Amino acid sequence: MAKEPKNQGKPWSNDDVKELKQLVKENTPTRVIGLKLGRSSDAIYSKAASEDISLKPTNQRPYGTKKK
Repeated sequence: MAKEPKNQGKPWSNDDVKELKQLVKENTPTRVIGLKLGRSSDAIYSKAASEDISLKPTNQRPYGTKKK
């Protein structure tokens, strides 16, 4: 059986939200954000949506293209 995240069911603190915003800004994958914050990927998606934070990667080139 899967291990539950350490912060499951706990409310988000202001520091958690700040860290979420910083990690998203750094293009950190959602699963890694969940591990760092001790939350599930679903919790990350849900909180990002409620805080109007886009989890879409930025500044990434499509595979197979190079900078000229």
